Order: sequence, then C-alpha cells, then structure tokens
Amino acid sequence: MKFSFLLGLVAVLATAPGFADPLDRQTLAPGHAGLVFQLAAPGSYQLPVIQAAADGEVLTSDNRPKRLHDLMGDKLVLLSFIYAACSDSNGCPLATQVLQKIGRQLQKQPELADKLRLITLSFNPTQDTPDMMRHYGAGFNAGQFDWRFLTTRDEAALQPILDGYQQSVQKILDEQGRFSGTYSHLLRVYLIDKDKKVRNIYNVDSLHADTVLNDVKTLLTLAKPTRAAQTVDDERLYRAGDDKQGYRQANYQTDSLALEQRRGKSADLLAFALKPPLGLPKLPVPKDNPLTPAKIALGRKLFFDRRLSLNDTFSCAICHIPEQGFANNEMATAVGVEGRSVRRNAPSLYNVGYAQLLFHDGRENTLEQQAWGPLLAHNEMANPSIGYVIDKIKTAADYSGLFEAAFGKAPTMETIGQALASYQRTLNSADSPFDRWYFGKRSDALDESAKRGFALFTGKAGCSNCHSVGEKSALFTDQKRHNTGIGYTESMQKAPDTQHVQVAPGVFVDVDSRHLSGVRREKPNDLGYYEISQNPADRWAYKTPSLRNVALSAPYMHDGSLATLEEVVRFYNRGGVANDNLAPAMRPLALTDGEVNELVAFLKALTGANVGRLVSDAFAAPVGDALAR
Repeated sequence: MKFSFLLGLVAVLATAPGFADPLDRQTLAPGHAGLVFQLAAPGSYQLPVIQAAADGEVLTSDNRPKRLHDLMGDKLVLLSFIYAACSDSNGCPLATQVLQKIGRQLQKQPELADKLRLITLSFNPTQDTPDMMRHYGAGFNAGQFDWRFLTTRDEAALQPILDGYQQSVQKILDEQGRFSGTYSHLLRVYLIDKDKKVRNIYNVDSLHADTVLNDVKTLLTLAKPTRAAQTVDDERLYRAGDDKQGYRQANYQTDSLALEQRRGKSADLLAFALKPPLGLPKLPVPKDNPLTPAKIALGRKLFFDRRLSLNDTFSCAICHIPEQGFANNEMATAVGVEGRSVRRNAPSLYNVGYAQLLFHDGRENTLEQQAWGPLLAHNEMANPSIGYVIDKIKTAADYSGLFEAAFGKAPTMETIGQALASYQRTLNSADSPFDRWYFGKRSDALDESAKRGFALFTGKAGCSNCHSVGEKSALFTDQKRHNTGIGYTESMQKAPDTQHVQVAPGVFVDVDSRHLSGVRREKPNDLGYYEISQNPADRWAYKTPSLRNVALSAPYMHDGSLATLEEVVRFYNRGGVANDNLAPAMRPLALTDGEVNELVAFLKALTGANVGRLVSDAFAAPVGDALAR
C-alpha cells in the first residue's frame, strides 16, 4: 500500500490542477476524487502494528456510557475524530464523506459489512451531545451497516483518548479570547484490528475510500502469523535490516527482522567505559559527572523515551538507531517530529565520549550541553522550553525516584543532560580486526587487502593527517574542523528545474521543483562553523569524524550526500571541491581503482567486536511512550 500510495502522491503532485500555485485557496484532498494509481492486490502487502489502540470513556448516541475498547475486538474498526460544525472540506467533512463511501461499498459487499465497524467520535462534547450525534448520524443512512456516532461526557473524559491517539486539537479563540466554536486539528483516521492494535493511520493526503477498503481486505486476508521459532545468528540480529544499500535498484529487498526476534540482553555498560576495548585510550570523564550504574541506566531510559519530544513521538534513538550504527542508514539527512526536515545527517554515537567537538560544526564541547540542542530544536524534538521537558519527566510515574537515586535531587536541566551524557559515554566500540592486528600484534587478524589499505591510509592517501592513529590507541580524528568542499558545493549549486525523486526501489519520477516547494520548506543554506564563529575563514568547515565503525554509519558527510565508502574515497581521490577555504591537505590522490578498493577494505576492518553487545543492550532498553504515563 505504501508503495502504491507514494506513486499516487507523486502523480498528484505532478499533475493536480492548481497545485503549483501557492495562492490557490485550497486544493481538494485526494479522498474527494477517484484514485489516480493502481491499487496493490489485497493481501500482497503487510500492515505492521503501529501502536496499541487507546481506550477511554465514551457516550453512545443514545446516551449510554461505554468504554471505547468495548466497541473493538469483534470486528475491524475504522475510527475518525470530528466535530459536527466543521466546515473545512479537507477536514472533518472529508473523513465523514470517506466513511460514507465505505458504508455504501459495505452495502454492496455484505461479506465485509459484518467484519468492519465505523466509529465517528466528536472532540466537541459541549456542542456534540449524544442527541446531536444521533441526528448527525441519521443523515448518512448508517442503519444499514455498523456505524457508531459517539461523544464524551466532557473534555476531561475526552482528553486521555486524544492523547492516546496523538490527536492534537486546539480551540480557536476570537479577539476577545472566547471560544469561536471552531477547532484547529490534524485529520487522522485509524484502522484498528481485532487485537486492538492500530494498523494504519490515514491523513488528509492518504485518506481515500478505495485505499482504506483495500487495507481492510488485506487485514482480513492475512491470517494472524504463526511464527515458528527461528534461529538468527548474532551478526544478522544486530545489524541494520533496511540500511538502503542498493536501494536504487529495482531488485532491492529488505532484510529486516520481526520485532519479536529483536530481543535484547542488558550489558554491563559501565565496563565499556572503565575498561575500553582494545584500541581506545582511557575515557575522559568530567569530574562533576562521574559515571555510576544509576546514571547510566537513567540516561539509557531517557535516550529511548519518546515522551521527551513535543508530541510524545520522538526519542533520541529515532535518529540514532542502534542497529544502524547509532546513526540512520535510511536517510541522508534527519527528519524530526511531524516530518520536519533537518539539514544534516544523523552522526554515529559510537565512541562519542571521546569527541572534543560535538554536532557536525563542532559548536558544543560537552555531551552534557549537547543533549539540550536536539531537545529544544524546532525541527528535531521540538520541546518549547527547558521547563516543559523537566515538568514532563517530573509527572511521569515511571521516573519517580530515579533522579533522586542517581543524583540525590529531582530532575533539572543539569541532571537530565548529565544522565544522557552518562549513557552515551558507554557506547565505546573497538577491538576491531585492525586493532587486533595493529595494537594486539596478531598478524592473522587482518587480511592482506586491508593491510595494504592501511599503508595507503597512512601513506599515499594521507588520510591519517586528519584521521590520526597513535602508537597505543587510535580515535581516527584530529578533533579539528576542515573544509573539504562538500558544503561549498551544496551551497553554490543552482536548484534544478526538476528533481529526480525516488519513490520505491528502482522507481524514480521527475517532479517539477515548483510542485515540491508547495509541500516542503526550502532547504536552508549550510555554512558550517561560520554560522557559529562568524569568521569567514570557517565557511563550510565541519569537524573530522572518527572512522571507527564507519562501515555501519552510511550515508556519509555532514549532509549524507555520499552513499557508500567507495564514493567517499573517490571524492577524496579527486581532491574534494576547490574553494577559497579548502583545507590545505585536500589534493588529488591519484589512487587506482584497486587502491580505492583496498582503502575501503581497511575502513570496513574498523568495526568493533562489541557492536552486537551494545545493540543487544539497546534492544533491552525500555521504550517510553504516551501510554506509559
């Protein structure tokens, strides 16, 4: 369904009348018209579980109290939130119209009619009383199929339901601050299975009677899977299943594992900090934030907690994915809450405790301080204030006593940063094949191709000028900033008239850039550390990242513009991109194709032996969400 819908969405973007004109008052949503693409066959795709369906106290149209869950379990459920007075054609009326179209189809397909229940729930209990909802529903001939029209006793009963479905609803006030009778809200309709699990969430762009019915048939077609016990080797279990390598080819296949198989095991994280693996030096730890098991466990809990974002949907781990190198293999640049674009790539967090410069431009120098950047950034976790985050944690029952045990006091701006920093300082990974050969003096630990690659790394290619290697340890970074020309290229190139958009493996569509400008913000320019220092010499300067575990953290560079290690080596082989501030060390390297391959082989030999244990520990971490409050 996602594949088909993406094709359809691009077709709508490219052809919808008036779409390119931002002055058009309103473009009707796809749900008002016929489909412009071919639906996939029911049962030919999966609808994974998204979340548990929330419960709450509701009132039926004959004024009887019920639990929302009482109307689930015996049938599939399509749940929409509306208010009867809504006049936005792409809002509540669209949801009701689509459900009415589905109802008509149910009358023609009785085999479906007794397997699907439609529920329309008002979020305006003051005006939409049970009697009002009864009259509202009477206009849709709902008696011929199962369509329930519900409301709640009051706003206090309604709010937990809205929170459970992450349904944001805000009253619009007039100039005197009085409720105008209208609401601002995001249209969402939820498809819920018999196990009371949400299987799809439709918004204004994806809600269409035909696609919804196709999904209903898919859920009815697919029998509940009975997975036989499957033995999965550790190497596959703890690596990315969908790292997008080869995604440009039509024969790309994901190698993801079912969540049930990703069972983790807690590790002694403190040991990785107190005694770092072979190849790493002693870990620097601030005197005012010594590591303790309580701090590490608390920081780990915070790191995976989605409640630390504005709308309870986004955790640190959503950008820094453990099985994807604590980075994100699937996107060149990160995406924050509500799909807000971030202009830079999500960097790996392996060995981040050794970093003297944090963020790609190196604008912070301690993990304690760095933590608050993503928490407050509008396009990342989007919290409106420091106090907002602190109050959230203070009122969460599962955090009761944890800060007191770790720090001797309640959560504060300081202790939240210290806890997150404590966990990140344990993500130390080394003892790679290179380490066992170079520092462990085991001649058989590294293959000959990688050995030749290391000779190039420290010799002809000159990589070690910036990615330094010591006698007893190696961080593979000089802890400095350099201009390689990547940022300059991105800043100076003219935006093309059309953009080659990939919508599925091997499937690309050329879309007019004007059409895309209507659905996304223009990408802001990125001048590197100059934005912090205001020194022209710092234009397009970014920090030197460590190369440890670099094979796990594609795509590469601050903007994710290079997809593979081979592309990275070939970029440096060309000498980068000339500009006034290009780093002096940047020069053409004259490497042969064979030497490029040998350098790549060396870089792939920098993956630490304990990666699986760190990822397994992450799989065992609790995942905080709105239902845990």
